[in-house]
Amino acid sequence: MGRGVMVQEYDNKEALIATVKKTYRLFDREFDDIPEQKIHVRIKEVDRTPQEMIAYQLGWLQLVMSWEQDELAGKTVVTPSPDYKWNQLGPLYQHFYAEYSGYSLKELRTLFEKSVEKWCNWIEQLSDEELFTPNVRKWTVTNANWPLWKWVHINSVAPFKSFRAKLRKWKKHVV
Repeated sequence: MGRGVMVQEYDNKEALIATVKKTYRLFDREFDDIPEQKIHVRIKEVDRTPQEMIAYQLGWLQLVMSWEQDELAGKTVVTPSPDYKWNQLGPLYQHFYAEYSGYSLKELRTLFEKSVEKWCNWIEQLSDEELFTPNVRKWTVTNANWPLWKWVHINSVAPFKSFRAKLRKWKKHVV
């Protein structure tokens, strides 16, 4: 955030989980009327294809949870990954897109649903201190110094909302 972007606040983890689930369901429903043969169609008005939007989400959900697993296992966490630096997000996204390029829309949606379920189960296991207090996890300590819930929000709720709008725009031009 830091650049004047407003972030929603949450009273507790139940509210955060409910928002993740709600925004996921709304985003996922947007794929109901997308033909399988068009998931790779790129248009100039939208920066990602439908396949790339799901691949992006799958990549980030798994990446953030891997930071948590690594730290809890006593490993040194390198963010965003040992192979990419923060100024190399474009190549990281290309990695996500390539990793999921061979999947059908149905398969992608199933993987996405399972990833969101795993994401919510992870949040459920966190204490309020872990979720809402800065500096509890080493991997969350950055220049922004966000508590863990903000990492959850910006890697699920925020893109679920913004990608839903992008997908609607995409559908107006393609479907």
